[in-house]
Amino acid sequence: MHPDIQTYHNRQEPADRQICDRLAELIDQHLPEADSKLWHAHPVWFLNGNPIVGYSKLKHCVRLLFWSGQSFDESGLRKEGSFKAAEARYTAVEQIDAEELRRWLGKARDIQWDYKNIVRRKGCLERLT
Repeated sequence: MHPDIQTYHNRQEPADRQICDRLAELIDQHLPEADSKLWHAHPVWFLNGNPIVGYSKLKHCVRLLFWSGQSFDESGLRKEGSFKAAEARYTAVEQIDAEELRRWLGKARDIQWDYKNIVRRKGCLERLT
């Protein structure tokens, strides 16, 4: 685990830390080729510089965010924001379904919108192949 991500986890309350630890474990297991770091103060994993998945502590939960998640066609993910992101929210580590998350991470690898170049394209997203 990236040291900055471990520091992020250590700042969380015990229940939230368990959620973050489990999410990081599963993401690292199923996206071993991804680079991880703190990005805008939250743990994020990237493929070829493109943000794929990350999580953040909100007031009442830990939010898992997939940047291209609206394109996954998964009922367990909810639309987030005005681009292509989708989220799942957790209040207990037991709510994390490892098989479901494995499936979502596979789709995150295969279905990507080009967030890396969104500023250069003036807010216009293009699907990566």
